Amino acid sequence: MTFEKFLILLTILSIITSLVTEGVKKLFDTLKFKYASNIVVLFVSIFVGGIGNIIFYLFNDIAWTTLNIICIFLMVCANWLCAMLGYDKVMQAIAQIKTKFN
Repeated sequence: MTFEKFLILLTILSIITSLVTEGVKKLFDTLKFKYASNIVVLFVSIFVGGIGNIIFYLFNDIAWTTLNIICIFLMVCANWLCAMLGYDKVMQAIAQIKTKFN
């Protein structure tokens, strides 16, 4: 995968992740379910970023090499960070992860 394709796919998947996250948050609000928004973004980005990248590979007949499989994991991480937009949100997510698992 070229760097240009990676950036285009990242932009598209980040937009989709943000939209799906808002939908999930609205659903949780109507169900009165307590949640941490950054954790919701993490799980949505894992799903959207991973599945979106796999679909991209399948439709473009991209070979399943070790480097391309690593790119899937990098896409998930980059998608999560781009969907949260901003250093303060990333630091808030790290703090929420620490409190959830301590």
